[in-house]
Amino acid sequence: MTTTTGPGAADRHVPVMLEPVLDLLGPVLVPGAVHVDGTLGMGGHAEAVLARHPGVRLVAIDRDPLALDLARTRLAPFADRVDYAHATNDEIGDVLDGLGIECAQSMFFDLGVSSFQLDEAERGFAYAQDAPLDMRMDPGAPTTAADVLNTYDERELTRVLQEYGEERFARRIARSVVREREVAPFETSARLVEVLRASIPAASQRTGGHPAKRTFQALRIEVNAELTVWERALPEALRRLCVGGRLAVLSFHSLEDRITKRALAAGATSTTPPGLPVELPEHAPELRLLTRGAATPDAAELAANPRSASVRLRAAERTRPVRAPERTSR
Repeated sequence: MTTTTGPGAADRHVPVMLEPVLDLLGPVLVPGAVHVDGTLGMGGHAEAVLARHPGVRLVAIDRDPLALDLARTRLAPFADRVDYAHATNDEIGDVLDGLGIECAQSMFFDLGVSSFQLDEAERGFAYAQDAPLDMRMDPGAPTTAADVLNTYDERELTRVLQEYGEERFARRIARSVVREREVAPFETSARLVEVLRASIPAASQRTGGHPAKRTFQALRIEVNAELTVWERALPEALRRLCVGGRLAVLSFHSLEDRITKRALAAGATSTTPPGLPVELPEHAPELRLLTRGAATPDAAELAANPRSASVRLRAAERTRPVRAPERTSR
């Protein structure tokens, strides 16, 4: 079982794009504001918000109870201003309802696997170390990566690898996995890595990075339903953002960034029917984009924190109340 012994969260975690995030959210972090961290992790971004804005209340959400334990220790000096929730971020509405909060002035999401989860070898997220094929962000969740490998048929495995790993050799890998599991079920990462090395052509391995990278990403996303959860979470988060409130999102791969980009762009677009000479107030954009495209880390951050290389930051501000749902004729 994973424990929280050893170095504290502050020693194990370098928050990605911390200053840009704080700059974007800072204008709304006034005394009395509610800030929701929907992916608390080890609490680096949350700690900075609480330290710089003494009157802000934090709602801290994470699906990983072990990460919550680490963050509680890190955020102990601010305990009277923090409410913790063991939940997935698509449950943000229920969490806020349970706390009697109608809307939040600020929201932040740092998507994907956390440094804590990658560094805990026994969690099975990292292909560089032999470990049980687990990959659950919530250790109490029912499905592990081994379950996926040992029970999905070849077609489903191919789909997972193609959609979530964008793996060119998905069909070949799926066929090899199905063949190998007939010999013995998959249990540890080292055996899977061996199968991947044998399945992916040598020329692609020389130019495409580690042969396990895409497969491990795909399995992790499938096990934790990451994209499905985010597709539900983002609209609910935007719905619960106060007028004038701001939301910032860090994405580490194109699939989750695409979801974010589309949702924010849709909210920032007028729905006034074509041909009308003026924009109707009820069709005005709900959001104002705060980043031009996606912001990326600067050279200094890349040098200090190599894990930030793929990150994209997007942010938006709510400019008016949520649109009322359209009525359908009966």
